[in-house]
Amino acid sequence: MGATRRAFLAAAAATVLSADQEKSKNFPSEWQRYADPATEFDVLRLTDPTHSSYLTAYYNRSLAHRGAFLLFSSDRTGSKQAVRMDLKTGECRQLTQAEDLDSGSLTLSPDERWFYFFDGPSLRLHGLSGQRDREMYRIAEGWTRSAGASVTGDGLSAMFGETRDQTSRLRLIGLLKPGAATVVETPFPPEHPVPRPRRAQILYRQGDEALWLVNFDGAQNRRLKTAPDGRIGTAFWSASGRTILYLHIPNDATKLIAIREHTPDENLDKLISTTSQFAHFSSNADSSVFVGASRNRTSPHILILLRVTRRELTLCEHRSSDPYSVAPLFSHDSQRVFFQSDRDGKPALYRVQVERFVEKTEEP
Repeated sequence: MGATRRAFLAAAAATVLSADQEKSKNFPSEWQRYADPATEFDVLRLTDPTHSSYLTAYYNRSLAHRGAFLLFSSDRTGSKQAVRMDLKTGECRQLTQAEDLDSGSLTLSPDERWFYFFDGPSLRLHGLSGQRDREMYRIAEGWTRSAGASVTGDGLSAMFGETRDQTSRLRLIGLLKPGAATVVETPFPPEHPVPRPRRAQILYRQGDEALWLVNFDGAQNRRLKTAPDGRIGTAFWSASGRTILYLHIPNDATKLIAIREHTPDENLDKLISTTSQFAHFSSNADSSVFVGASRNRTSPHILILLRVTRRELTLCEHRSSDPYSVAPLFSHDSQRVFFQSDRDGKPALYRVQVERFVEKTEEP
């Protein structure tokens, strides 16, 4: 019996060790530089397109503030897992051994020592230095999560929508002090909730039809009066939290997609600029420059747009089969742009330097 017990414990220990070794697997750099065919600007492909790599949701944190690393997901080892890339060397380290990782849910904690993600119905916390992960919340049986999930800037709460039959609700989960609360029940699945910087409010979506704003306690839940006669594309808070920047996609296909700015506290909505049919966009730290991925089939480009002049500059081609997935974003200092594309095979990650065109911004 003693020998049998020792053998069982040894086998269990070996299984745990094997899982830990699999999670902490390191990979050499896959970087490859090339001159863009459209502009001849240098572009750096960060991951090999023989396997798939994905950026997280555009409103979640994936880049370290000082540019040290990038958090993303990859199926390099056969299943989709969280990966940390050193942005000085290109070396990568697999961080998880998840069963059903949601790439878009990956987000860094404020101190950049941990990250959060959904593995199926389980919201998990994992250390970037290899600490074991732990479950923070599990979606109850019979409920399913709506699209999107995010974490507040102070790391105190997570938010996402849940649906069951004809019932939908927006949930707020305590991360330091465990607890779960329903912020508001909605007649539609609340999608892609994003916390408002410096305010206890949540911006969430009704598909591409409307944007809604609600307090953490469920008060003042209201539909925002965005531009009429169109759908809503990418939408996110400015760094100050004062305004929402979003794409307005006209119902009339002959009209141009535009970047607009909504100020909830004043109920004001104004045009910033029309675009070269942006499918997705983001802004630099002070919202003075935008970067977008065009959905124009004859000009599948990544472009930057200067707010003050409303003029665009082509950086490079993205040539993605799905321009909505390109999701370009600025580094915190506005000197680099990262994006995703399957132009060379499977989805891969790319980087282009923009310091010649965009002024450096101070990092928080």
